[in-house]
Amino acid sequence: MDLAFTPEEQAFREEVRTWVQANLPKEISHKVHNALRLTRDDMQGWAKILGKKGWLAFGWPKEFGGPGWTAVQKHLFEEECALAGAPRIIPFGPVMVAPVIMAFGNAEQQKRFLPGIASGEVWWSQGYSEPGSGSDLASVKTRAERVGDKYIVNGQKTWTTLGQHGDWMFNLVRTSTEGKPQTGISFLLVDMKSPGVTVRPIKLLDGECEVNEVFFDNVEVPAENLIGEENKGWTYAKHLLSHERTNIADVNRSKRELERLKRIAKTEGVWDDQRFRDQIALLEVDIVALEMLVLRVLSAEKSGKNSLDIAGLLKIKGSEIQQRYAELMMLAAGPFAMPFIEEAMEAGWQGNFPGGVTANAPLASTYFNLRKTTIYGGSNEVQRNIVAQTVLG
Repeated sequence: MDLAFTPEEQAFREEVRTWVQANLPKEISHKVHNALRLTRDDMQGWAKILGKKGWLAFGWPKEFGGPGWTAVQKHLFEEECALAGAPRIIPFGPVMVAPVIMAFGNAEQQKRFLPGIASGEVWWSQGYSEPGSGSDLASVKTRAERVGDKYIVNGQKTWTTLGQHGDWMFNLVRTSTEGKPQTGISFLLVDMKSPGVTVRPIKLLDGECEVNEVFFDNVEVPAENLIGEENKGWTYAKHLLSHERTNIADVNRSKRELERLKRIAKTEGVWDDQRFRDQIALLEVDIVALEMLVLRVLSAEKSGKNSLDIAGLLKIKGSEIQQRYAELMMLAAGPFAMPFIEEAMEAGWQGNFPGGVTANAPLASTYFNLRKTTIYGGSNEVQRNIVAQTVLG
């Protein structure tokens, strides 16, 4: 395993760093570095900047309009964007549904959908979880009935992240009840502006509406929006989930947030507390270990070896690290981290934050929000079973 970057890879890193510093709006990086609220315009604006450069589709091969980067180049690109304070690329389009369309969609579907994803013009949402069907996705009940040249979709999806912004949605729908549950699922693309689609935001504790319920009431979807074969959607879903779980690990964001934790500890006067510094050191060791695991996968891919199927393992460790740094930030700020002041989440708010610096205002929101990481994308308990079966044998 070679963890050293080549001179060519170091030069690539410098190229990315220079471009990001020149093109990332300062007001957006300020929000990211300080965990302030990002608007749709912030997130999609950065996506369009990347799209114009041809880098939003950073993981795509050249044949589909991507840069054709190696696994190492993709890793370096993500790291430099994260450290610069760029918003995390909303993964549902370029990272999740696009690989499915490339691998299993037909030429017409690829021509129709991929350009809008690569440019950042079209916002995609994910329709997987349902009430009662989270980690156990095989139990989805949203029904799609074939009638002539269209499907009639009825049912409900939930926890749809940023679904209120969605233009299109990829869905797991039940097209058959025969045989094992997995064999009756299909992968369907739905225009969210279709009659019968209702999006209802779920207001969270901090006042945000990050997740949504989506209802389908006799929604007509052209049969040409079916990806691959009917009743083969479970295969395509697993292909997508491997991308999602690796994405959730997000080691580069953890490296950036580690530096933020250190800044908060110094500001709040706990940096000189040896026991608290020990906790930061333990977290840093875990982040470095996760990064080494990621680099191990990249090294295997670079050398043509078969890498371990460890997407679940990356997800488990990455999500636990995110929860830990949020917890340590709360501990560093003490009682000043507790109040929920919705206005304080807004960039530029100059109100009097009670008993502490305004930088502490988002801490409780971040802490509670990141409790989700060990649940979404397949709960960590389920992931441990998968790792035990596929990796340990």
